[in-house]
Parts: sequence; C-alpha cells; structure tokens
Amino acid sequence: MLQLRVLGRMELARDGAPISLPQSKKTRALLAYLAVTRRSHSRDKLCEMFWDLPDDPRGSLRWSLSKLRALVNDDRVERMQADREAVSLDCSGLDVDLLTVRDAIGEDFDGAPQTALLEGLGAFRGPFLEGIELERCPGFQSWMVAEREQARILHARSLAQMAKRLADSRPQEALAHMRRMIEVEPDCEEARTYFVQLLARNGLTHEAEQQYEIARRHIQALTGMPAAMLTHAWRELRGLPPSVGTLPEMAVATAEAASSRRPAAPVAVEVMERSEPTAPFPQIEPLRDIEQEIRFCTARDGVRIAYGTAGQGPALVKSANWLNHLEFDWQSPVWRHLLHALARYHQLIRYDERGNGLSDWSARNLDFDSFLDDLETVVDAAGLDRFPLFGISQGCAVSIAYAVRHPERVTRLILAGGYARGWRKRGSADEIARREALQTLTLQGWGQESPAYRQIFTSLYLPDATPEQANWWNELQRITTSPSNAHRLTEAFSNIDVRDLLDKVKVPTLVLHSRGDAVVPFDCGRELASGIRGARFVPLDSRNHIILEHEPAWPRFLAEISAFLPACPAP
Repeated sequence: MLQLRVLGRMELARDGAPISLPQSKKTRALLAYLAVTRRSHSRDKLCEMFWDLPDDPRGSLRWSLSKLRALVNDDRVERMQADREAVSLDCSGLDVDLLTVRDAIGEDFDGAPQTALLEGLGAFRGPFLEGIELERCPGFQSWMVAEREQARILHARSLAQMAKRLADSRPQEALAHMRRMIEVEPDCEEARTYFVQLLARNGLTHEAEQQYEIARRHIQALTGMPAAMLTHAWRELRGLPPSVGTLPEMAVATAEAASSRRPAAPVAVEVMERSEPTAPFPQIEPLRDIEQEIRFCTARDGVRIAYGTAGQGPALVKSANWLNHLEFDWQSPVWRHLLHALARYHQLIRYDERGNGLSDWSARNLDFDSFLDDLETVVDAAGLDRFPLFGISQGCAVSIAYAVRHPERVTRLILAGGYARGWRKRGSADEIARREALQTLTLQGWGQESPAYRQIFTSLYLPDATPEQANWWNELQRITTSPSNAHRLTEAFSNIDVRDLLDKVKVPTLVLHSRGDAVVPFDCGRELASGIRGARFVPLDSRNHIILEHEPAWPRFLAEISAFLPACPAP
C-alpha cells in the first residue's frame, strides 16, 4: 500500500515507511496531479501544463516519469502507465489523504459519521501541496489554487460541523474546533459570529468581547461595511435592542394597504417599441435619511436567511438574484440607483439568497425548491399579506413559481432580464460548452486576490460599466460568495425550467429585457412575455444585464416600473 499525503507538505510512504521524493518541484507536482485527478492525460497536455517550449517539454516529461516509476512501481504493480499519447497513474492500492477524506465525509456534512470527520481533521496538516508553487506554469497553478481552496473549505466545514455537534456535550472541544476554524476561515463573518456566541454561552465573557472587537474590525476592514450579522448577535447576547433588524410597526399597515388593492385586469401582450417612456420619472438622489434595517429568519431546512427593509409605503418584495449582498448593494453604483428609487415610494423588502451575502454560506441545499422556500420564509417573516413581486435574472423564475403557488398574495409581477429555462435547458452544444468553461473558471479563479478572473464575468454582465461600477462588481463577486458556492449556484440556475408555470400566472405582469444582454439572451424575455397571458413586454436599448444609472435605458426602465406600480406618485 502506498500513502500519498498532499494536505500540507507532500509525503510518500510504502506500508508506512517514508520514501524520498525527487527534488524537482515539477516532478512532485506531476505525481500529485496524476494522483488527485485519477484519470489519463495526454502527453501534450502535461507538457503544456508543466514545461515551457524552450525546455524540451517531451524530454522533461520522460525524465520526470522515469523518476516517478521508481517510486510508485513495484514487483506486483506497475502503477505509472504511459504510452506515446497518454499518461496515467493506476490508483489501486494508493491512498491519497485528500481523496480519502472527501470520500469518507461525502456531500452531506450533517449526515457524515463523526469518526470520519475526526479522522479527516487529523489529515489536514497544512494547505494543499504546501510549498509547491509553480508560478511559471499557469495551467498547473490554476488547478492547484482551485484544489487548495476546495480543501480549505472542506477543512473549515468539518471544523464547523464538529463544533456544532460538540457544543452542548463537550464545549471545550467545540471551542477548540472553532478557534482552528477562525484560523482556516478568517474572513467568514458567520463563523466568527458563532465563535463569539459559543464563548459567551460558556461564560468566557472577556474573550467573547475581545473576539467580537477583533472580528468587527476585521470584517469592516475587509468589506468596507459594518459587520451586520456579528453586531446583531452581539447585541442580542448583551440584552440590548438590535441596532439593525427591527421591522417598523408600519409593516402591519403596509400589509393591510396592500391587501386592500385588487389586481387590474390583464391586458394583451404588447411589445413596446416607443423610444420615449410611457411616463417621466423624477431624478432619484440617494436616500441619505433612510437607513436599511436587516434581520434574519430561518428557512425550513435550518438555513439562516438575511433580509432587509428600507423606505416607507406599500410593500414591494424583490426576490434574490445572482449575487446579492444587502449592505454592499445598498452603497453600490451598480445597484443603489434602483434600490433607492424603489424605496422612495415603497417599503422595499429584499434578501440575500442562501449561499451568498449575509445569508448562510454553508447551506447543504442549493436548488430551485430551496430558493423558492427562502422567498416564502422571508415574506412570512416580514409579516406581509399581499404585495407586488419584483424578480431580476434567475429571481424571475423564483418569482413566477411563487406567484403560481401563492396567487392570493401576489398583486403584480415585474420580471427584468429573466428566463424560464436555464442555459442547460435552452442552450446549444456550443453555448453549454462555453458555460461549462466558465464554471471551471469560477472554481479556479473566483477567490484569488487578482480580479482578472472576476473581470471576465463583469465584462459579460456589465459590458458598458464605468470603471467605478466595474470595480464594485468585481469586489461584489469576491465578498459575496465562495468559489464553491458560486459554482453550485450557477449550476443550480442552469437547470431551471418553469415553462410549465407560465400559463398559470394570473396577475398583471411586466417583462423588461435588454436587447444586447449577453448573459440572458433577448429571446428569453420574449419567451416569458409570450408564455404569460396578458404580459407586457418592454425591450430596452442596453447591452447590460443590469440597467445602469448612466445609460439612456435607465429612465425608460424606471418609468415603466413607475407606471406599472400604482403606489408611485406622478411627478
């Protein structure tokens, strides 16, 4: 039996006896790559990944393989297998610590055996392939960075799970796991919040206060914004009234006002081709006198969802879309013009989707049913009865499903940049291949300090953004979710299909879509409008997935919404 350790400094042993590894980092990296990927690779790909052309790549590959054969082959098994075209490693009888931990724990952390979690934690001796950095080999480096991030997340989730299980029975061990968790995941506000709560619960008041101050300063320095979740929990622990999260008493009156309205009769499908909006809308200045209030509610599967309220007037609910952060969006030049405009004449209720923003990042379920459950949970927590519902991007499909499931609660439906079918359901083979390449890019580059990877997504979503807007969108991606969650969320969105629900929508519906949207094609908006009886379709002269304040489409976008929602007064 061979044992290969890739968590921490790379080590190789046969039946427990250490084997000296080659001095060449590339040769060691090649062994790790073949062992962890567990599949055959072409010689051309390996040459391109590990060696520059002037270095005689094929000769270098042959030399490395000769060194590795002497290490992994024995009289019984020829593990290193190579022909003129491809190279592979026979992994039977080869124990790779990272893969063993992954297989033992699986995807269901709540159901993972405690022995598997403890053994897995013992395997984490350091970062994946610690000390093996090949800066001149971007292909390998990208793969390694992605694997390192996945291993770090696995470590952090294992620590959090053990702390959760031992919190009541063995609190000191739980605290030890959380202290290690903070080292592994220093930027996770949720983890720091739970650590402070656990300290306070066990009477370690002084340390809890110190950890709270350290965490508060760290999160604010990292995001440029107050640590809302942490502060909310801390004030609860101290028995103080929350500084954020108190829902105004007028929510009751708002719900009553909304319930008294009756939806207007649907009108025929209309494609608005006029260059001028149906009604003007006043210029909107930021609402400096209105603060957003943030609270937390719990979905049926135990996931905590952060939701915010701002403004006064009849309620307007905005469903979550791809990447939200309640605090960051409120200040963002990408979102604030829309959010402030909506909050001027409504009590705007919005929330962070599970897996991103201020909501739980460690959600086991990231699927369409869970997204719908989150919207139901927020609406119930906010005490709303009847209200208009506003969806953007994949939030449109969730809004449609909610309106069909709860027709008695939704008065009007606004759908912007949305689709009935995710890209796996509607795309050609070429489009699916491009999207899958972006999925790989998400895992490899999302969490890196360099914004180069994230800029690719920014250019797709906001091709006409100003430098300030592009920088904010880049930063939004970095702080809003992890590479793993970004991949899981986009994969869930790819399989959305609510076509069978479109003809069941019974409320007045407004559909808006940018003609040049590269993320969600214009035809997707047409499909929504044509499938919903009486829907009104408004094309927008824009290339951006989100309509920005400086572009000509913005006054039209806002005027159409203003005319559609009777609560907005005429200017």
